Amino acid sequence: MTILVVGASGATGRHLIEQLLIQGHNVKAVVRSPERVPDSWKSNARLKIITASLLELSAKEMQELTLDCDSVASCLGHNLNWKGIYGQPRKLVTDATRRLCIAIEANNPESPIKYVLMNTTGNRNRDLNEPISFAQKCVIGLLRLLLPPHVDNEKAADYLRTQVGQNNQFIEWVAVRPDGLMDEGEVSDYEIHPSPIRSAIFNAGKVSRINVGHFMASLISDGNLWNKWKGQMPVIYSKSSPN
Repeated sequence: MTILVVGASGATGRHLIEQLLIQGHNVKAVVRSPERVPDSWKSNARLKIITASLLELSAKEMQELTLDCDSVASCLGHNLNWKGIYGQPRKLVTDATRRLCIAIEANNPESPIKYVLMNTTGNRNRDLNEPISFAQKCVIGLLRLLLPPHVDNEKAADYLRTQVGQNNQFIEWVAVRPDGLMDEGEVSDYEIHPSPIRSAIFNAGKVSRINVGHFMASLISDGNLWNKWKGQMPVIYSKSSPN
């Protein structure tokens, strides 16, 4: 199985790559800055490193990028600095999701391609009744006004939910929603829920980036797990996070 990973050199993308390699997959990793790639990647025969700015690729190049892939995983995100939050491209995750899905559909694959998107618990799954408090609604409203990356995350998931949908001939998808991300060295126990079990704003949980990478890789590898969550937006917490 060959998996394309975009946002591969990011804090979570690196863990996803490592988990996919542990599980024995062939991986194509798109990175903008090759100097950020670990040396161990460069000598791995099952890992192909592609240096590119994803949104600068032509439609034909996007098709070629996805042509031989069984799955696509996106760990794209905005850098947490002024340029990353308020600079261009403001719709990085949304535009990448849209263009990758268009490329997949243009390739007319014989069986559906899995698309796994790393998202956020700050985004609600509007296919479900996910009630939030009035105070949280107010904060989310402010985030939409003040933080373009939040809007980008919302629109990327909504593209999968409304434009790709549940019955697409060529694409199946899962949008993984981690709560507060933290760094850990090893995979630990974690739990998955259809919706948040706590407030993402006022009572956020924690999940390690390596656990997110492990869950995303497991979705791709495990057909039963995929069938359980496809077309949904599961929330992941590390079990060490107090309830």
